[in-house]
Amino acid sequence: MKLLYTGKTKDIYALENGDYLLQFKDDMTGVNGKFDPGANTVGLKIAGAGRAGLRLSKYFFELLRDKGIPTHYVGADLEKATMTVKPAVLFGNGVEVICRYRATGSFLRRYGMYAQEGQPLDGYVEITLKDDARQDPPINKDALLMLGILSEDEYRTLKSLTRQIAGIVKGVLAEKGIELYDIKFEFGRIGEEKQIALIDEISGGNMRAYKDGKFIEPLTLEKLILDA
Repeated sequence: MKLLYTGKTKDIYALENGDYLLQFKDDMTGVNGKFDPGANTVGLKIAGAGRAGLRLSKYFFELLRDKGIPTHYVGADLEKATMTVKPAVLFGNGVEVICRYRATGSFLRRYGMYAQEGQPLDGYVEITLKDDARQDPPINKDALLMLGILSEDEYRTLKSLTRQIAGIVKGVLAEKGIELYDIKFEFGRIGEEKQIALIDEISGGNMRAYKDGKFIEPLTLEKLILDA
């Protein structure tokens, strides 16, 4: 295997057959030792976090595969905390797409003059650029098109897939009495057809979820969804 990229929560290796291998780590994004899915720095390390993130990702990716939704997922090895995926071409240097059902996190920091903590949002879709130096700035459709990061058709597909996938995750959580506040996705172009597909992971580290009004930590969320 050849190491291609060392990330905050995963390392990426190239396999001989052309696929990639994601090695999940126990590092989590946050600030000053507190977990925050929207942070662009590693804030803490929790033993078992990598395997928990992979276990939940495996569950959701296989659920999406059964529903015919395109992803980069090939398979997972829970013991080794690795996931095999198809290679994907990023939009620009990478974008993150957030679907928000309640006001919290960076949304509240930006729009707190008008929004209240926990205020309902109707699946609001927000796109940010993956750019640590500039604190992952939000970007709108016009700028995405003008800068050549994606096309108008790709934007529509990205937004539609985001709402569709977020709705599926939201429904799974609701069955366990858990409310999804927001969730962050990444997408890429796969294959010669450049099909837009979900990439990266779908885990507690990518979302904020609450039960009985209390925030659920990622490792607890994984257990509530898969073991309850």
